[in-house]
Amino acid sequence: MRAVRQDEWGSPEGMRLVETEAPVPVFGEVLVEVRAAGVNPVDCYTARGQAYNRVLDLPFVHGWDVAGVVAEVGYGTTRFRPGDRVFGMPWFPRAAGAYAEFVTAPARHFAALPAELGFPAGAALPLAGLSAWQMLVDVAGVRPGQRVLVTAAAGGVGHLAVQIAKALGAYVIGTASAAKHAFVTALGADEVVDYTTTDVAAAVRDADVVLQMFGGDAALDALRCLRPGGILVNAQSAWTPGMHERAAELGVRASGFLVEPDHVGLAALADLAREGALEVHVGRELPLSQAVEAHRLVSSGRTVGKVVLTVGGPA
Repeated sequence: MRAVRQDEWGSPEGMRLVETEAPVPVFGEVLVEVRAAGVNPVDCYTARGQAYNRVLDLPFVHGWDVAGVVAEVGYGTTRFRPGDRVFGMPWFPRAAGAYAEFVTAPARHFAALPAELGFPAGAALPLAGLSAWQMLVDVAGVRPGQRVLVTAAAGGVGHLAVQIAKALGAYVIGTASAAKHAFVTALGADEVVDYTTTDVAAAVRDADVVLQMFGGDAALDALRCLRPGGILVNAQSAWTPGMHERAAELGVRASGFLVEPDHVGLAALADLAREGALEVHVGRELPLSQAVEAHRLVSSGRTVGKVVLTVGGPA
């Protein structure tokens, strides 16, 4: 099978398209014929030798987000049958090998892909969607009527978080550059703040929940957006020293976060998509052979929605 393998750390150029043996499912696993693979910022960090290289050994096949068709089931697997359309984020943060023609993983790392989503959208959804869902539901426990601030609201996680928060009954404020305000508003945001011209912490002072996509000083500043007792959930907490101490000083809460495989969360996302409450925006589709270019696009930070690699078969 074809796969995109990382042979050395440091840049996208450390990746190359290779021919390798297809994996074989063991007990409790499924073999998925990949139709599309999502590209995430964490993929790019990992290629540079940052993020989750601590649990990855060179060489490895890139990618975690996958959508495709079950080709084979291992012994004892009853959740799926060959021919089922599925999507998932298997093994994270260990190597999943999603930039390839076939992937194997435990059946519970996948969920049924709803008919309302094509394979590119299905591949764009798992990591970003589960991040948004787990931050909002599992960590913050968002309730109807609460005020939720979503930073980087036009991005991969952000554009899904806006829609999920609205589906949960929240009043949603998003941050985005002026050129992306119409996009974020169309997602359902009640307010959009231009972070390039406005001090967000001065403009937003009464949020119950902040979903913070960046670490460092930006995360520390975002704590000031919370009302007393509110919570900031930070996807980059490892790069934000002093976050919990600063939160305590301000009388608010802060939580780190790391997404994990979760078929229950995937099923909830599928339900929202099926109901029309969640639309996955795929900004660019590129063939598997252009994985290096896909990483360059995502690393630029200027994409809207998600970048997806198409692998094979009909969409």
